[in-house]
Amino acid sequence: MTRNVGIVAVNTFREAVRDRVLYNLIFFALLMMGAAILVGQISIGIERLVIINLGLTAISLFGLVMAIFIGVGLVYKEMDRRTLYSVLSKPVRRSEFLVGKFGGLLLTLGVNTLLMTLGLAAALLYVDRHLTRSDGGILVAVYFILLEFALVTALALFFSCFSSPMLSTVFTLGIYIAGIFARDIRDFGALTHSPVMVFLTRTLYYILPNFHNFNAIASASHGEPIPLSLVGWNTLYAALYVAIVLLGASVVFSGRNLK
Repeated sequence: MTRNVGIVAVNTFREAVRDRVLYNLIFFALLMMGAAILVGQISIGIERLVIINLGLTAISLFGLVMAIFIGVGLVYKEMDRRTLYSVLSKPVRRSEFLVGKFGGLLLTLGVNTLLMTLGLAAALLYVDRHLTRSDGGILVAVYFILLEFALVTALALFFSCFSSPMLSTVFTLGIYIAGIFARDIRDFGALTHSPVMVFLTRTLYYILPNFHNFNAIASASHGEPIPLSLVGWNTLYAALYVAIVLLGASVVFSGRNLK
């Protein structure tokens, strides 16, 4: 199983690298970091804060665009090109195919995030000539962003198993936005003092992926320490959520008639 998943993942990575959209997104992300340097020089006294804030925001924004718009087409594109049938005609299970696709796109996002992070480090060195110990929080924030990418990729892949790319994009983006405000949705239900609303909003709070917990950009830009307990909790949460979503995707995809 591991070998089949690895082969699919490597092929997915190669296809993604050949896609010109990826290079355009990297270009715009680096352009954003260049703008961060310019704005940081104008913002006297808060150069580092501005550069880190804008740099991490650029990494998150463009990575999410890649995860959603490439992820929703992972299965649909293979079916449209008729390449899926040749893959599944070999001793490759549908679940292995999905996990491989997920791993390949996540690997692509990881490589692009690494390049963007190096660009952010270069911007900081250009402005401040040195890195400080508190900049370690930037790496933690980038790690949280990668966990976000894993969640979004899994969701996009799940919807791509039974829906068109356009609808999958809407569904994935909608859940991402709702996940950002999951805590606010729960608090809103508590304010209504209605048992039904409290139950519904609490249920949504636990079902939706809580993306708010992965946002450490403000802490990293201000040099605030990020607790190790939060790192462990977010890692466990993301791993369990991704596993559940991929399991659901495998069930849906395995029961789908591809003829």
